[in-house]
Order: sequence, then C-alpha cells, then structure tokens
Amino acid sequence: MKEDERISAVKELLFAYVKSPSLRHIRDPYSLIRLAQEIVRRIDRGNSIWRKWDGQREVLLKSALGCWIPVEALRDFINEMPGPQVTATDVGQRLRAFEDEEYFSYPKEELRPGCLALYEKERAEGTELPAIIGLLRDHVEREEERLRAEQQERYQRWRDEDRMAREERLLSGADCKWTQLQKSPHCRANGRTYRLSPTKDKMWNLYRVSSVSEEDERALIGKYRGRGDATKVVSQMAYRPEPKW
Repeated sequence: MKEDERISAVKELLFAYVKSPSLRHIRDPYSLIRLAQEIVRRIDRGNSIWRKWDGQREVLLKSALGCWIPVEALRDFINEMPGPQVTATDVGQRLRAFEDEEYFSYPKEELRPGCLALYEKERAEGTELPAIIGLLRDHVEREEERLRAEQQERYQRWRDEDRMAREERLLSGADCKWTQLQKSPHCRANGRTYRLSPTKDKMWNLYRVSSVSEEDERALIGKYRGRGDATKVVSQMAYRPEPKW
C-alpha cells in the first residue's frame, strides 16, 4: 500500500469514528482500542489470509458484531456485493475471528432473544440489512447500559445488605471485621471491641473500647498509618491477657 493510500485509509477510519453521536462512545478506551486495531489491520490488509474480504465487506460484518444477525442473512447480503461468493462458514468464521481479535465484542447471550425479535420484525417490514444492523447496534448499546445499571444496582444492594449484616453482628456482641459505625470503623476479636479514629494528620488512633460510642476512649493502643497495620496489632492483642486500663 502506497503512502497516500495508507493516509487515506487512516483518515477514512478517523472520520467515521468521530461521526459517532455518542460522546461516551468516542471517549471509551475499548472503542479507541478497536479503532487502533482497525487502523493497523486496514494498513496491513495486503497480508491478510482472508482473501474474500475487501474493505466494504469487512466494514459491514464488523458492524454486525454482537448484534445476533443470522449468519445466513449476512451471507446473502454480502453475496450481492462485488467480490467472490461467500458461504455461511466463511461468514461465521470471519465473525469469530473478529470476536477473537476484539475479545470484548463477544455477543451477550442475554441479548439474543431481543435482537432476533427486532431483526425479524424489521425484515418483515422490508428494512434493508445495513439499516437493521444500525438499529440493532443502538438497541444493544441501550441494553448493555441497562445491564450495567442493573449490575451496579445489585452490587450496591449487596454492599448495603452486607454492611447492615456487619453492623448487626457488631451490635450483637459477635466477633467481626472492621465495620463502619457512625464516624469510625469498629471491629471485635475474641469478644474485645476496638475502634479506629481518624487523626488530623491522616493516620489512625487505635482504641480498646467497651462500647461503640464515639465518646468511649477507654484506652489508646497506638497510632497507625492504615487499617492493615492496626489489624495486625488487634490480631495479636485480642488473644493476650488484657491489662487493666
């Protein structure tokens, strides 16, 4: 490929990328990785082992990644484009190669029913394949955002439930790891309660306390840089004879 051709190929890909209406998509690190991979592949296409795939065919096929378009529909449309005829195996394996190269583009199984239903609806209405692919890409992006939001919601709910369980365990008198209660984290080991209180110099005072009250400062054990240091001290002190404070 001549220098002018390489520049033209890179320019075409960059122009197509920045046309995206989604600012989130443009800034997405994974999207940038895909763009970089496509630039390299476009420049090195002369050495490709895939002989039936020119630029337009690959653009179409790559746009269908993750959309659950039936392979047979992609085959039939591609065979109407200029170039050698392809089989369903050609299409399926080229898709798989793209997915392997772009490991984050594997189709999500939970989106398959919705994508196929939308595909069948649009085909029945006579919508041409590139338009269906565009519609499905928008659908997949919305659904992936919904799945991420649901996953985050489940994770937050699990954190809240875990926090409440740890608080209940602390308040019940059972041994527990560091648990945030009011302003300070508390823990209990061997039936003994300890509290970490932040200091102005961004360190932690470790106290042996008899209750979870913030005013309870029965005995200062020491000052530490982080929870890890304090945890090591607690793990030893909790099982030694306790001095009279």
